[in-house]
Amino acid sequence: MNVTAIIQARMNSTRLPGKIMKAVLGRPLLGYLVERLRRSSRIGDIVLATTISPEDDPVAVLAQELGVKVFRGSEQNVLDRFHGAATTFGVRHIMRITADCPLIDPELLDRLVAYYLSNELDYASNNNPPTLPDGLDAEVFTVEALVSAHTHAALPSELEHVTPYIRNHPELFRTGNCSYHEDLSHLRWTVDEPEDFELVRGVIEFLYPGNRDFRTGDILDLLRRRPELGAINARFERNEGYLASLGADRDLLQKKTG
Repeated sequence: MNVTAIIQARMNSTRLPGKIMKAVLGRPLLGYLVERLRRSSRIGDIVLATTISPEDDPVAVLAQELGVKVFRGSEQNVLDRFHGAATTFGVRHIMRITADCPLIDPELLDRLVAYYLSNELDYASNNNPPTLPDGLDAEVFTVEALVSAHTHAALPSELEHVTPYIRNHPELFRTGNCSYHEDLSHLRWTVDEPEDFELVRGVIEFLYPGNRDFRTGDILDLLRRRPELGAINARFERNEGYLASLGADRDLLQKKTG
């Protein structure tokens, strides 16, 4: 059984605007992400979920050029955007991918899908708690779980980050986490800051020309040989955006209670 990868993507990033279209070796980061997703044996289709903002027109155009289906929806309510993408294309099993993860590892995605299916889960992730580098995160869940979240979620973090409602209600959903065999969670391979882009650009420029199918082990070997590359973005905290959303949750709850 295959899943559909839904990529959430928009140009209006607070910390690094236009990051998904930034080019390395003459190619935008989104192109590398799509190529790597297509190397997964368990992903049957790819949908790009972007916004209705004219600023995201280039993202939609690039996705179509890459042969990827496109859904356009709310900029702030990403849960609603995912729900629209899943229901429009009749998706049954969804893999959530963010467009700032161009180094995603297709082998690890296959392992996550196998874990999700073999345990008959409603939701599975590889980052709760995290053991992989930030930037290799993925989640898989049923459309029924997504519809339930879309119906009942109300907190800012639940609307912006799609799956917190599911994770916050283990009494309603069968959930699990597919951990890596060693803890690499201190590493940062996502693209949220200019320094993140410099690291990812260095990885691609070193590895891609000779090995278009490089994996996590290849990146780790490179960082052992070039430790200065891994130090570029070491000062940044993991999941800064989600932590900010949790702050918005607290503000909302305080207003309601007081």
